[in-house]
Amino acid sequence: MADEVVTAAIGPLDIRRVMAALPHRYPMLLVDRVEEIVPDQSISAIKAVTINEDFFNGHFPGRPIMPGVLIVEALAQAAGILAVESLGLANSGKLVYFMAIENAKFRAPVEPGVLLRLDVEFVQKRTSVCKFTGRASIDGKLAAEASFTAMIADPPSA
Repeated sequence: MADEVVTAAIGPLDIRRVMAALPHRYPMLLVDRVEEIVPDQSISAIKAVTINEDFFNGHFPGRPIMPGVLIVEALAQAAGILAVESLGLANSGKLVYFMAIENAKFRAPVEPGVLLRLDVEFVQKRTSVCKFTGRASIDGKLAAEASFTAMIADPPSA
């Protein structure tokens, strides 16, 4: 029998731990909680979508719908947390930069009052560039999906 590597899951992580992993802050912080991280493999996180979000003022009056680009950004932020936790980058000063989006598909509108589940998996993991696939769902129903690439690098100099 081959040796099997068992990786212990981490979680849940509250908003303080999320903010320790990501540089984003309101109004651009789009991950509220991490349910579980399996280092080097996957993350399941939550975005609580509320009517108080600024973007609902104009998207769309009378029929508030979360913009698709922000759903993909939420998936990318979950991927950033996965990368930071898996690569041991916490407190390193490194940032995870979104580089590419591929095959983004939007299946159902995301409206205020829902918990948007963000499930992201590593497709390829290297020290400076990682590829991911992500799915956003509401109550088990797929709302959006995308593949994306991120670069891990130092922040820009001042």
